Amino acid sequence: MRRAAVLLLSLLALPVAALELKPYTASYTADWKQLPVSGSAERSLQAQADGSWQLSFEASMLLAGLTERSRLRVQGEQLQPLDYQFSRHGLGKSKQIEHRFDWEAKQVVGSDRGDAVRLPLNRGLLDKSTYQLQLQYDVAAGKKALSYQVVDGDEIETYDFRILGEERVRTKAGLLDAIKVERVRDPTQSQRKTTLWFAKDWDYLLVRLHQVEKDGKEYLIMLKSGTVDGKTVSGRQ
Repeated sequence: MRRAAVLLLSLLALPVAALELKPYTASYTADWKQLPVSGSAERSLQAQADGSWQLSFEASMLLAGLTERSRLRVQGEQLQPLDYQFSRHGLGKSKQIEHRFDWEAKQVVGSDRGDAVRLPLNRGLLDKSTYQLQLQYDVAAGKKALSYQVVDGDEIETYDFRILGEERVRTKAGLLDAIKVERVRDPTQSQRKTTLWFAKDWDYLLVRLHQVEKDGKEYLIMLKSGTVDGKTVSGRQ
C-alpha cells in the first residue's frame, strides 16, 4: 500500500509535458455567399528569435480586408498571449483593437476602437486568435473540455466548443480526414454558428471554417495549400 502511494505521488510530481508547436503556413479561399466573387486568406505560425511565436491571419475580398496578429509563448500545455492586434476595413465600420498581456502585473491593457481597455489577467486567459491555436492542440490531445476565457474587445468572454466527430473534407490539397468542431452558443442569446474542421494527419491544421452570422450571412474559408513543419499538406485525390 505504501509503495503504491509513493508511486502515485511520484507520478503526480512529474512535470507536465510541454505543448510542442510546429510552424505552418496555409492559404485559403474565402467566400461570402452573398457576394459573387471569392477572396483569399493566409494563416501562419512562425517561431521568433526571442523564443516566442507569431500567429498571423490576413483576409481580403474586393475592397475589404482584415489583419489579425498574436505574439505568444508556450507555458507547459498552455499558450500565453503576449500581444494582440486586429484591424478591419471595408466591412461596414472600420475596427482597430490592440491588447498587451502583462503577466507580471497580471493585467491586459490596450484599446478597442479608440477606447482604453484594462482587464485582470488570470492564468489561462487567451486572445481572439490564440484561443484558436489552443483549441487546435487541445483537439489533437483528445481533450473533451473545450472551454476558454477570451479577451473579446473590452470584455472577457467564455468560448465553449464540442466535438461533432470525424469527417472527410475535400480541399484543393486533396481529401483530408478531419475532426469537426462546433462553437457552443446559447440560442436565446446568439444566432451565430461557427463550425471548424482540423486535419488529423497534419498536426490538426485548420482546413475549413464555416460561419453563419446573426443576419443570415454565411462566410466560408477552405484550404488551398499549406505546409506543416516544412512538409507540404496533401491528401487523397
